[in-house]
Amino acid sequence: MTNSNAPDSVDGGSDVADSSGETAPEIDPVTLEVLRNQLEGVAEEMGRTLIRSAYSPNIKERRDCSTALFDAGGRMIAQAEHIPVHLGAMPAAVDAVRERDPRPGDVFVLNDPFTGGTHLPDVTMVSPLAPPDGLDESGGGENGETDSDEPEIVGYAVSRAHHADVGGATPGSMPANSREIYQEGLRLPPTRLVADGDVREDVRSLLLANVRNPRERRADLRAQLAANERAENRLVALFDEHGRETARAGFDAVIDYSRERIEREIEALPDGTYEATDVLEGDGVTDEDIAIEVAVTIDGASIDVDFEGTAAQLEGNLNAPLAVATSAVYFVVRCLTDPEIPPNQGCYEPVSVRVPEGSLLDPRPPAAVVGGNVETSQRVTDVVFAALARAAPDRVPAQGQGTMNNLTIGGRDGSFTYYETIGGGFGARPDRDGMDGVQVGMTNTLNTPVEALEAEYPLRVERYALRPDSGGRGRFDGGDGLERSVTVETDATVSLLTERRRHRPRGVGGGEDGEPGENLIDDAQAPAKTTVDVEAGTTVTVRTPGGGGHGDPDDREE
Repeated sequence: MTNSNAPDSVDGGSDVADSSGETAPEIDPVTLEVLRNQLEGVAEEMGRTLIRSAYSPNIKERRDCSTALFDAGGRMIAQAEHIPVHLGAMPAAVDAVRERDPRPGDVFVLNDPFTGGTHLPDVTMVSPLAPPDGLDESGGGENGETDSDEPEIVGYAVSRAHHADVGGATPGSMPANSREIYQEGLRLPPTRLVADGDVREDVRSLLLANVRNPRERRADLRAQLAANERAENRLVALFDEHGRETARAGFDAVIDYSRERIEREIEALPDGTYEATDVLEGDGVTDEDIAIEVAVTIDGASIDVDFEGTAAQLEGNLNAPLAVATSAVYFVVRCLTDPEIPPNQGCYEPVSVRVPEGSLLDPRPPAAVVGGNVETSQRVTDVVFAALARAAPDRVPAQGQGTMNNLTIGGRDGSFTYYETIGGGFGARPDRDGMDGVQVGMTNTLNTPVEALEAEYPLRVERYALRPDSGGRGRFDGGDGLERSVTVETDATVSLLTERRRHRPRGVGGGEDGEPGENLIDDAQAPAKTTVDVEAGTTVTVRTPGGGGHGDPDDREE
């Protein structure tokens, strides 16, 4: 059986220099494929460790977390197939940690969106990886004593998880009405949580003193530490099997391989500049539409994405850090080319992103950003897809729901915090219907099962079902959205951060638009973005958008 991801060939000749500038052994195709799978396996095992060890349903049930491996230069070499908005933004976190003089035995924690983070609930841990010296090139070397006092850092393990609360003005740390980042929770620049192998209790105590339900937060932090520790153990075994120099040469080889493959994919697209515009439906301060404009230029094997003309920084919280906007662009390029290309830094190198400083997509502190990570990232995805659809119409689906439908419910006494992103309709594709009730775009989480939700929280699920006929009709129909109704059994605070309540997901090629979403508190219409205190017995209903249709409905074959 032939693996479609395996390299066709590796150039012969002399040894090449690795990322450290030293001469590295050449990697043959078989060894490269073995190393690539092993590195991706390490990232996947990190993710499994994090999910199985976590305490909060948001991580253990919804899997709102991501893990990846980086080399010593801060380049991603492997990732688990988790959350696109997490993964594409991770390199900024590693770069921020590398500026802090990391040492073997350290673990840095951060969530600051202006220093490597995305939004405050996403807590990132970065661990320098330093397998011991003394591993000979034939494999099976010593794992004990080293020749130097401090092993060399050869890479970084990174885990990022959405914590159900990190403090701030409202339970769940997702306030719809925040105007500056200080209202959204505890803000951590890269900080040593572990130094020389020992947890710094002063740092952990400071963090736990500023969050609701610190017992749950402590357990989830332990889960992230365990995931990063697993990466180090597995990397030691990998170096022991292949030898240090071969393994490090493999880091460069997998990146080069992915870059070469994605460059070939880009070269197959027609050169030109393709433009598109889309809007956000207000930021919670104003209901006026907020424009995102993009011009995508394909030139040979490179893509340049320019957001000149996009709205200025907002008063509300839909501002998206630059790393989030860049992550959305990377996601679209991978979707449009070949998603089977191994995901690493090589996929990003042919892509450049330009954003005006102080704009919606590159805000200045102390801008509020909690909604930018979850909602603006979705719209960036939509607008870049729309632009590239002009270059490759047979590869781009109609618009999906274009929102994460963020629902946060928390006890006013801090006793619980429930957070959910709710699936909706996936846009119809050029050759098949869209999917019903799935996560779309920059999120890739599961749902919280009804049984787990009701066991963990004072909440009762009244209804959880598809919205029939909410997808747009077409030659291929858009996917249907969902309806989820939850009754709160105690006094609580509810926050909703949603989109596509006014503007429908668009169909293409004559396909009809999908139905917009709708929010209800009891039987009253609720705004797309709102934070409100409710009494026990209140029912919150979220009806999510359907996807757009593709092609003329009259051409549909039943």
